[in-house]
Amino acid sequence: MRATRVRWVILGLLFLATTVNYLDRIVFAVLIPAIRKDLHLNDLEYGYINGAFQLAYTIGFLFMGKFIDWAGTKIGYLVSILWWSVAAAFHSVAGSGIALGVWRFMLGLGESGNFPSAIKSVAEWFPKRDRAFATGIFNAGTNVAATVGPPAIVAITAAYGWRAAFLVTAGLGLFWVPLWWRYYDRPEKHRKIDSAELAYIQSDHEEAAPAVPWLAALRHRETWGFAVGKFLTDPVWWFYLTWLPPYFYDARHFSLMQIGWALPAIYLAADFGSVGGGWMSRFLMARGWPAGRARKGAMLLAAGCMPLAVLAVFVGNPVGAIALISLATSAHQGWSANLYTTVSDCFPSAAVASVTGIGASAGGLGGFLFSAILPGVVITYFGYVPVFILMGILHPLAWLCVHLLMGRIEPVSAGKQFVAAPAR
Repeated sequence: MRATRVRWVILGLLFLATTVNYLDRIVFAVLIPAIRKDLHLNDLEYGYINGAFQLAYTIGFLFMGKFIDWAGTKIGYLVSILWWSVAAAFHSVAGSGIALGVWRFMLGLGESGNFPSAIKSVAEWFPKRDRAFATGIFNAGTNVAATVGPPAIVAITAAYGWRAAFLVTAGLGLFWVPLWWRYYDRPEKHRKIDSAELAYIQSDHEEAAPAVPWLAALRHRETWGFAVGKFLTDPVWWFYLTWLPPYFYDARHFSLMQIGWALPAIYLAADFGSVGGGWMSRFLMARGWPAGRARKGAMLLAAGCMPLAVLAVFVGNPVGAIALISLATSAHQGWSANLYTTVSDCFPSAAVASVTGIGASAGGLGGFLFSAILPGVVITYFGYVPVFILMGILHPLAWLCVHLLMGRIEPVSAGKQFVAAPAR
């Protein structure tokens, strides 16, 4: 009798939530030409508003990962998406740059729960050999959002105005909530799973362990390797996510409609990179490579592609520029699928959300500095060229740091195990 496949339904819910997560955050960037005219914003103000989101995203990760480890994935994810959906809806009533900044800040706090929840869910529902592939699939939701979102957002705006677009994406998050509440549970408690699928999921099962304190996680080089990797590379994704629309509008003179169709081409390529990056490490492991070596091999390939994207800012042909930027987004997503998976490769499940939260907080800080505040200043006074150059060199630098700090990307040894917080 064929085993159940409940884990793939769970993965579908993670994919849907991640898609909604990114729809809520890209609406502002896609519609900035229209919002800028209505509320009279300049590049510096746009950078500061994005900075409010990034700052909140960073702060949120400091406690959201810990909250999810404490409350469990089911409750933690539910609270996160309710919070960010309500914040997204309130964008529709903003009447100034300051009001937008407030609601972007609130959105960032809520959205910081998405990836710690999703990574922890994958660790609960998939054996280690499948986790990079599963992470790549749900992470592809970011690219699906950026692929189907822009033309849909532009169409909604053309028909009903830019404020309606925020209400639509917020509604999608509220639609997800009852699905998650009804269907999600841990594998050993799920009513629809059979013994064969549970045995497969637990084929490299770890014994249950208490939640891990932050300070205990920070004692490990592997935590710092993940955090530095996120700090240096998350800003690249954020730069493309938030600054491509104004770049196409101001430097390439695209119309809002042209932007709505250029972005899907770029992020469709990123879809292939997200799934392909997870597939690559799985392919290498199937041929005998140790998990850590396979992860780093796939990440090295992705990092090597990033400097080529710098040429996009020098290419006169817009199709050539879009192709080079597509290479960058694809490579970054392949990198990200493997970098996230290093956490569950190295740490017990009780620490996964906390370590992911620490690293993602570092990524949020990097995004705040290098993709929100710095670009607003540099672009205002020097144009886009210096920023594109910076974004081309950060991944190779990050790979070197990950290699030095995370070593072979192996489970922490018995002598390095965590010490749980004392009972209260």
